[in-house]
Amino acid sequence: MLIGRAADIPSSEITPERLYLGRRAFLAAAGMAAAAFALPGAARGLVTAASGRQASRSARDPAGHAATDDKLTPYEQVTTYNNYYEFGTGKDEPALHARAFRPRPWTVEVGGEVAHPARYDLDDILAHVTVQERVYRLRCVEAWSMVIPWMGFPLRQLIDRVQPTSQARFVEFTTLYAPDRMPGERSGVLAWPYVEGLRMDEATHPLTLLVTGLYGRALPNQNGAPLRLVVPWKYGFKGIKAIVRIRFVRTQPQNTWAISAPDEYGFYANVNPAVDHPRWSQARERRIGEFFRRPTLPFNGYADQVAQLYARMDLRRDF
Repeated sequence: MLIGRAADIPSSEITPERLYLGRRAFLAAAGMAAAAFALPGAARGLVTAASGRQASRSARDPAGHAATDDKLTPYEQVTTYNNYYEFGTGKDEPALHARAFRPRPWTVEVGGEVAHPARYDLDDILAHVTVQERVYRLRCVEAWSMVIPWMGFPLRQLIDRVQPTSQARFVEFTTLYAPDRMPGERSGVLAWPYVEGLRMDEATHPLTLLVTGLYGRALPNQNGAPLRLVVPWKYGFKGIKAIVRIRFVRTQPQNTWAISAPDEYGFYANVNPAVDHPRWSQARERRIGEFFRRPTLPFNGYADQVAQLYARMDLRRDF
């Protein structure tokens, strides 16, 4: 079943009061009263300060479930069990090795097929976007999952302001390459820097977030500080961390895992329980903190919102 309007947001992604209070504290700490988002020339007129807006609300999600149906994964587990190869391949290594990482100051270079290419200061961007908390499931190909209250803003807010040209069909993201600060990048386990990409319709979907925090707090280093991507219907490796470059391009980006292990990791990475990873089944998952496994949901439970994006695709071939 497909929803009637792509902009409808389930109640499971709406800010609980306790998190809204945390949001206010974070916005102050993040410098939400900073200088204007420095878009060049005429683009300055496109920017509207939005730090005081609240997320849109709906009573229930399309399946009729209340927001409390998904138990949140505890903060301690969210921040100590991570995939982040820039800081090590073990699940506990990012929390250990990222302690000294300094995520400020931070700039993001925007370029390619876009009307307003520039290098933007992250705090200036945050001053003029609508920051929201949304509870999203994160599903990893190792057959484990978490439920996390992410804090961020829809990617399409940034896209609307930098104005991609008609030639832009994909968005390419690149992680910081700094082997002196990210010890995992001194290894040959992957081709560095880490690169990911989305189709334009995926990038502009209202569920796609650029994330700056979780649990009402600034994003921890081991979770991708200061800026990462979250696309909740895809496997977690699409959620590129420590983003320093965003390019709007004509052709499909060569994302890191599809280069490193093309038989295991495709470009789309849509959660599909009917397609097994070559080394394990994806039909069931274990929620971190729980003992028993549960069935994996198509598109990670977001089929009503996103299945229409892939209506003419073979999801076994385009994985």
